[in-house]
Amino acid sequence: MPLLDGGHVVEDPWVLVPDDAPFPADAPALVTLKRLPEARRPGRRLGVLLGPASRAEDVAAALPDLSLIAVEFPKFRDGRGFSLARTLRERHGFTGEIRAVGHILPDQYRFLLRCGVSTVALPEGADPAPWQAALGRFGVAYQPAAAEEAPLDHLRRRLAAP
Repeated sequence: MPLLDGGHVVEDPWVLVPDDAPFPADAPALVTLKRLPEARRPGRRLGVLLGPASRAEDVAAALPDLSLIAVEFPKFRDGRGFSLARTLRERHGFTGEIRAVGHILPDQYRFLLRCGVSTVALPEGADPAPWQAALGRFGVAYQPAAAEEAPLDHLRRRLAAP
C-alpha cells in the first residue's frame, strides 16, 4: 500500500499484525487496540490501529511506548478521525507518526495534515498525483492547525496577535 509523507511516496516499514498472529521479530508492529496491552515491550517499535469509535483516552497511557497511531476512516464523510488526530496532538502531546487509513479523498489531504496527521495510506494502485496537487491548492488557512505550516488569513493573524 503506498504511503504519502509530505506529498511524497515513501516505503512503509510497518507490519500489520492480526490479533491471532505472532509478532514479527525484525519489523515494527502495528496492532489493534485489543492487542495493545500484550504488545507493549521495551525496545519494540509499536503502533496501534484505532477504529472510528476509539478515543484518545483509550491509548493515553500507552503513548510513550507508541511510535505510530493509525487512525481509520471508514467513510470519507466520517470526520471523527480528524478530531482524534487533533486531540492526540494538542491534548495528549503525541509527537509520533499519525497515519490516516481507510476511505479518504485527495481533497481532504491538506485538512488531515492541519489536524496533525503525518502520513496517509493510499489504496493499492492509487495515483499519488491528485494527492500531491491537493497540497498546493490553498496557501492561506482560516483556523490554526495542530502543526502550523500555512499562514492564517489577515484577520485571523490580527486577532491571534498578543
